[in-house]
Amino acid sequence: MIRILKWLSVVAVLGMVFVLMGGSLVTKTESGMGCGASWPLCHGQVLPDEITPELVIELSHRLVSGIMGVVVLLLSILAWKYIGHVREVKFLAFLSSFFLILQALIGAAAVVWNQSDFVLATHFGISLISFAALFLLMLLIFEIDKKFDAKSLIIQKKHRIEIYALSIYTLMVVYTGALVRHAHSSMVCGDWPFCTNSAPLAFADYSIQQWIQMGHRLAAGILFIWTLLLFIRIIRNYRSNRVMFWGWITTMILISLQVFLGAMIIFTMLNLGIALLHALIITCYFGMLSYFVLLSSRSAKYEKG
Repeated sequence: MIRILKWLSVVAVLGMVFVLMGGSLVTKTESGMGCGASWPLCHGQVLPDEITPELVIELSHRLVSGIMGVVVLLLSILAWKYIGHVREVKFLAFLSSFFLILQALIGAAAVVWNQSDFVLATHFGISLISFAALFLLMLLIFEIDKKFDAKSLIIQKKHRIEIYALSIYTLMVVYTGALVRHAHSSMVCGDWPFCTNSAPLAFADYSIQQWIQMGHRLAAGILFIWTLLLFIRIIRNYRSNRVMFWGWITTMILISLQVFLGAMIIFTMLNLGIALLHALIITCYFGMLSYFVLLSSRSAKYEKG
């Protein structure tokens, strides 16, 4: 059964990546109404009469999301039953299924009732939480923590609190990025890092969309600096621990790539491939942070013991 769980967990994690990328593709190509105001069918038909690129993108995303819903529910049930004795498994199984269902309902509501940009922006973040839960569940199934001897790792309380705070803040930054897409604010600023490099402090001239764009840039900049400062402290204090040392090097590389790709979106005039890669990198970054949250939680338990 463990072998089946391993296969299911890998399929679930990879599938959730496709769900996240598919959602970003729908937004970036403005295909959200490709099936009209009809859900789960397209234009109320099993086989639509008129096939458009927007319809194909939206319907493909719905199909992948539906298939992954079944896979995630199956994985959650089996994990709960066969490895539920592992400390975090039941919580992660519930979390992954709950948030996947929630993001599907928000997606359906957006089609049928045409939700506001501020509501739609939560869609990616909710999917990201489901992905993180699945990613951690997969690591537990493969016993990655035992292979890295995570039990011997004691993370100081001040660093645990900072990892928790950084993870929550990352979700807030992800929300602002999703809001940029949904509010059609991606290209309202022609320069980088300022909206207009020749007049960087001309805040009074900003439109609402420019405030959304620059608000995201500011939040993302703070995220990069915070990650860098925490990275320096982690390397200084946990250099001898492999999972912390290499894990945080990977995390720092990911956030650096994220900033680079964010700038490239502007320079390439919203190139679709770069925009999708931007969404993929933040997904991987949040996955790494989630693993450190798990290690911090366990560290707190071992410290008490």
